[in-house]
Amino acid sequence: MALELDQTPQRVYYQVKRLLDAGLARQVAQRRVRGIHEGIYQAAGRSYWLSPALVGRIGMRQTRDRLSLGYLVDLMEDVQADIAALGLTRPDLPSIGVSGDIRVRPEQRKAFLDELRQTLQDLFTRYGGADGDAFRLAVACYPRGEPDERT
Repeated sequence: MALELDQTPQRVYYQVKRLLDAGLARQVAQRRVRGIHEGIYQAAGRSYWLSPALVGRIGMRQTRDRLSLGYLVDLMEDVQADIAALGLTRPDLPSIGVSGDIRVRPEQRKAFLDELRQTLQDLFTRYGGADGDAFRLAVACYPRGEPDERT
């Protein structure tokens, strides 16, 4: 790995140790090479979501079609950046997070999405005035696969 990255083995090992300490990697095996114990490591998670501030955006902004998955990726990056910035300056601010699964038959999808949009629009209308504390409301609604499809 050090050769591939054009770094010293010590520098790579230092970075691997940092990943281990943070729980982002784990040792899965060990082998003996020329009298030295060599560790085999792998990522601890199946995927990682890094702050756009650290690595930049994941590609170009997607089309602004609010029904596209690309829009959700952009929205989640915006929410993540907003929350990270607030966490540094005002960790005491009130917030709420809600998550759950809803099952909708194919013939009910349009009615469900229309009702969800109308409910949210009612909230924006009722609380969208210029006075008071500003809150951002971000709602993500996306299809989930069956449990065996998510593995």
